[in-house]
Amino acid sequence: QVQLVESGGGLVQPGGSLRLSCSASGIMFGIYTMAWYRQAPGNQRELVATIGTGGSTNYADSVKGRFTISRDNAKNTVYLQMNSLKPVDTGVYYCNARRTVLGRPRDNWGQGTQVTVSS
Repeated sequence: QVQLVESGGGLVQPGGSLRLSCSASGIMFGIYTMAWYRQAPGNQRELVATIGTGGSTNYADSVKGRFTISRDNAKNTVYLQMNSLKPVDTGVYYCNARRTVLGRPRDNWGQGTQVTVSS
């Protein structure tokens, strides 16, 4: 059974930092592309950052230069370091594990962790 468990969310002031973690179990972690998504109230879920099996990364324009995604395959964990946080970064952050099988993506999701940026 696939399980993704996020942690590290919380309340932070603008300009502050948080580090999110997502611990995976029940999957061969190293063969999955990992990603972080977020969803603000009233908005659709949006992609924040991805990291491929080889370590290549991609970021949404809104977080480039502020957020860093990384993975530790030995620990089955993906991280999201968030610096210079802004109120618009507020939302529920979800961990995603994706594997493409026969050309079709198969997604697994965590339960989400709340990030609130406010003074």
